[in-house]
Amino acid sequence: MGLKGVSSAPGDFIYFKSQVPLHRIPIGTKQWRYYDFGPKVVPPLICLPGIAGTADVYYKQILSLAMKGYRVISVDIPRVWKHQEWIQAFEKFLDTIDVHHIHIYGTSLGGFLAQLFAQHRPRRVKSLILSNSFIETKNFSAAMPWAPIVSWAPSFLLKRYVLTGIRDGPHEPFIADSVDFVVSQVEMLSKEDLASRLTLTVDDASIGPLLLPDSSITVMDTNDYCAIPLQLKDQLNERYSGARRAYLKTGGDFPFLSRPDEVNLHLQLHLRRVGVEARPDLVQVVPRGGNDSGPHEEMDERGGDDDTHKDNNERNESSPSESQIPPAPDSSESHSLKDQLLSNAKACYLVNEMLLSTRGENNVLVVVVAISLWYFEMIYVTCSRLGLMEAGSRHLLPLIPNR
Repeated sequence: MGLKGVSSAPGDFIYFKSQVPLHRIPIGTKQWRYYDFGPKVVPPLICLPGIAGTADVYYKQILSLAMKGYRVISVDIPRVWKHQEWIQAFEKFLDTIDVHHIHIYGTSLGGFLAQLFAQHRPRRVKSLILSNSFIETKNFSAAMPWAPIVSWAPSFLLKRYVLTGIRDGPHEPFIADSVDFVVSQVEMLSKEDLASRLTLTVDDASIGPLLLPDSSITVMDTNDYCAIPLQLKDQLNERYSGARRAYLKTGGDFPFLSRPDEVNLHLQLHLRRVGVEARPDLVQVVPRGGNDSGPHEEMDERGGDDDTHKDNNERNESSPSESQIPPAPDSSESHSLKDQLLSNAKACYLVNEMLLSTRGENNVLVVVVAISLWYFEMIYVTCSRLGLMEAGSRHLLPLIPNR
C-alpha cells in the first residue's frame, strides 16, 4: 500500500517531502507525527485533519504559508479514545515542542477537536479557522449503530466505512486529484488509527460556550458538497454568528487540496486579522533544483504499534534515493501481505453477501458475524503456519463457510 501511495503521489508532494522534514516524537504512550515549517518566532498555525486525513494533506498550506513567513505545524491525530484524553495529549504535545499560544485550522473532525481544546484550554488558543466542521457528535453516533464494537472491526471494514463517506462519481480534475490523494492516505492508516478517530467522532459530546470571541473565528465552507450534513454546518454557523465567513464556491470535501490558492488566501487574511505578523525576512529560500539543498525524509509507511516507529534522526541519515521510495519487503513479508489481502478480500465478499441477503436489516449482527468469521480464518492461517494444520482443520475450518 505504501508503494502505491508513493507511485501515485503528485510532483509537488514529492518535492515537499524532499524539503520539509517529518518529525516523530513519543510523548507518554502517544506517538506524535507532524511537520513544523516556517520561522519559529511566529505564533504557529496548527492544522488538524479529519478522519481520513494525515499531517500530509496540508502540504500545500505548509509550502505556501511558510514561504510567506508564517509558521505552520501540521499534525496527525494520535491514537486517543476519549475527548478528555485528546485535550490532555494535545496540551502535552504543545508543551513538548515549546509552543504556548496557537491558532488552529481544523477540518471536519479536526475542527471539532480544535473547538474542544479551545473550550477547555482557552488561554492557549488565540483563534480558530473551522472548515466543514460541526459542534456535536450525536448525529454521527445515531448513524453508526455498530459504534460500540468499532475497536473490534478489521481494518478493511473501517477503511470501507470511511471511504463511503467520500462522494463518489465524476469530479472536475482538481477535486478528483484531491480525493485520490486522501484515499491514498487512508490506505496507509492503521486499524488502530481509524478506530480511534471513528470513536472520537461517535462518542457523544458537544461544544460548550467558548471564551474566544467570534471575531477571532473564521468559518470556511464549500458550497458544492461535503460529507458533513448541511444541518450540522448550519448549527456551527448559528453558534458563531459573529464569525467571519469565507465561502468557497466549489472544492468538495478537501478544499485545502483542490482549491489551495483560495484556502491559503483566506488563512493568510485570517492570520493578519488576528494580529499574526509574518516574518518573510527569516524565510530560508530553498531552490527547486535538487534534493541536496534540503533535509530528506523517507516516504512514510503507516501502520503498526506506536512504539515501532523509528527515530526521526535515523531516518534523516538515509540517502536521497532511499528517502523517496521505501525498501521492498522481503519474500516472507510479501507472502504474509498476500495472505492478509486474500483473507480480507474473502471476508469482504462474505460481508457483501450477508448484507444483500438481509436487505439492510440487522446490520449490526451481520458485522459481528463477519468479524467473528474473519478472526476464525486468521486463527486457522496461524495454525497452518505453526504446523498445527491438523488441529486447525479439525476445529476451525468447519466454522468458515465455503466461498
